Amino acid sequence: MSAKTLCFSGHRPEKLPHKGDESSVAIGNLKSLLYKEIYDSIMDGYTEFITGLSRGVDIWAANMVLEFKNKNPNLKLICARPYKGFGDERVGYEKWELFHILEKADEIVDISPFYTDSCMKKRNFYMVDRSSKLIAVVKDYYSGTGQTIRYAVKKGLCVKIIDISKNVELFI
Repeated sequence: MSAKTLCFSGHRPEKLPHKGDESSVAIGNLKSLLYKEIYDSIMDGYTEFITGLSRGVDIWAANMVLEFKNKNPNLKLICARPYKGFGDERVGYEKWELFHILEKADEIVDISPFYTDSCMKKRNFYMVDRSSKLIAVVKDYYSGTGQTIRYAVKKGLCVKIIDISKNVELFI
């Protein structure tokens, strides 16, 4: 990985405003902020993007990177799956979307061959250890996202936080 590798962290839809309902103004605002952060990072020279593939922010970010990649083939999407078979339980559009992202990814890394109690944390630390920047969407700092932010700060990454608890007026 290069010095221009970025990873994402964020909550699943249940912890987001309006439970992640993509038709809500709040989620539209949130996705616009995330899109702008990715765009600005590309303008700053970031070319490699690592997603952890969880529902919500990770999937949105991956789709945004793929959109940018259509215009700039030098961009690279890396999928860090916590374990082989992650997401197999998804159904309908969520399953299609995950497998579409995996199909379009430049690289897929399986952190564990099977689910373990620590595979999500190991996935998050793997992403941070291979990045120079983290974009995080957070409300609850006592979460996997909060833990990832703390680890990224400790490792000296550039950390861009979209704190949905502080920008309440955008997310009502």
